[in-house]
Amino acid sequence: MHMARNIPGSGNAVTRESVPADKVARKPKLLDEVRELLRAKYYAIRTEEAYLGWIRRFILFSGKRHPKEMGGRDVARFLSHLANEGSVSPSTQNQAFSALLFLYNGYLEQPLHELPPFTRAKRERKTPVVLTKEEIKRLLAQLEGTDWIMAMLLYGSGLRLLEMLRLRVKDIDFGYGQITIRDGKGGKDRITMLPEGVTEPLKRHLERRRLEHGQDVQECGGSVYLPFALASKYPKAARAWTWQYVFAAKSVSTDPRSGEVRRHHIDEVSVQRLVKRAVEKAGITKPATPHTLRHSFATHLLENGYDIRTVQELLGHKDVSTTMVYTHVLNRPGIGVRSPAD
Repeated sequence: MHMARNIPGSGNAVTRESVPADKVARKPKLLDEVRELLRAKYYAIRTEEAYLGWIRRFILFSGKRHPKEMGGRDVARFLSHLANEGSVSPSTQNQAFSALLFLYNGYLEQPLHELPPFTRAKRERKTPVVLTKEEIKRLLAQLEGTDWIMAMLLYGSGLRLLEMLRLRVKDIDFGYGQITIRDGKGGKDRITMLPEGVTEPLKRHLERRRLEHGQDVQECGGSVYLPFALASKYPKAARAWTWQYVFAAKSVSTDPRSGEVRRHHIDEVSVQRLVKRAVEKAGITKPATPHTLRHSFATHLLENGYDIRTVQELLGHKDVSTTMVYTHVLNRPGIGVRSPAD
């Protein structure tokens, strides 16, 4: 027979069985606490999801042992497994390593001072897919409206897909004919050109966006996601026109973190699909993606005689050796060398 127990802070004797399950205090799970810390440090939601995924995989790989019971040897064993059995790329292995460093150094406060050697994932040097100028024209001819503008910026400005989608109204400078990329890869800002051919269509697009934003303000507040702690520092900025996304989603949605109703930017998958369809319609047999337009931007600049340091700055590469891959593209037989048969 179960005895009734008093719940602290209550005036009546209540049986534990009578308390709803969702009211019983539960100790937060490890992953929930790590998530809270990631958010407190203003990590991007994509980074949050990736880090939690790697930590979960590490725990499962280690027989569901608690990370406190493990250390550098276990981390090295997991990273070696990813390289040997998982055949992951170096960037994927580095991401997993960063996630576990955050777990131990940031959350558990058990720094991995002495990490045993582990197998490094092999870097496969792949030549990027590049479209010719004629193929670019054929691809762009399959697009219109906002789709055409986005493709033009990917090619004409050399933007990464997410850099283009995360553009804010204030990042477009029509007067100087330039675009500012904020918090790009590596957390750095940079400036690149705004193609003259896209200027007028982009202005008309922004006029339509401004009307759409005005309607959002009336119906649901017109709020937009702000990076880092800007939302608390500048409470009104989230509704300001200058902070709105240039390429906004067709409908508003609920922010998974704050619960606020906002208009986010266009989903990257939809852009990948529209480029794929355009490639097929244009009769292009190369496996081209949105990133192929960026590769083509760099290659065509080098073909036009611009120096590699300039191209490096426009692309936002940390090291010029990354940009050098496009010189390899130029040196492929059939591009820079004339066949003796001709």
